[in-house]
Amino acid sequence: VQLQASGGGLVQPGGSLRLSCAASGFTLDNYAIAWFRQAPGKERERVSCIRNSDGTTYYEDSVKGRFTISRDNTENTVYLQMNSLKPEDTAVYYCAADRACYIGARFYDYWGQGTQVTVSS
Repeated sequence: VQLQASGGGLVQPGGSLRLSCAASGFTLDNYAIAWFRQAPGKERERVSCIRNSDGTTYYEDSVKGRFTISRDNTENTVYLQMNSLKPEDTAVYYCAADRACYIGARFYDYWGQGTQVTVSS
């Protein structure tokens, strides 16, 4: 069971990135998939999550209206489209899988390796 996160990079404020979380060894649509981020010196926080049962999505307040989570079951991949990026979005972004959209990172059993997002001019 593996998750592979990719798509990070350096972008100017106001720019966009799309992160991908690809699964191997299991079917993503059997799991809720969350995106977390962790900035230096800060705790890992959940940014967004999509439920497997009905596709309900959740967003942390600071990213609502800017980030969109989606899943492509044919590609076994979940995406996080990030628009209007701000310097405070700078962090390592991780995808995680479990049976439900838990808020706390400690509840997730499966993790991708992380991808760096840096928003800077």
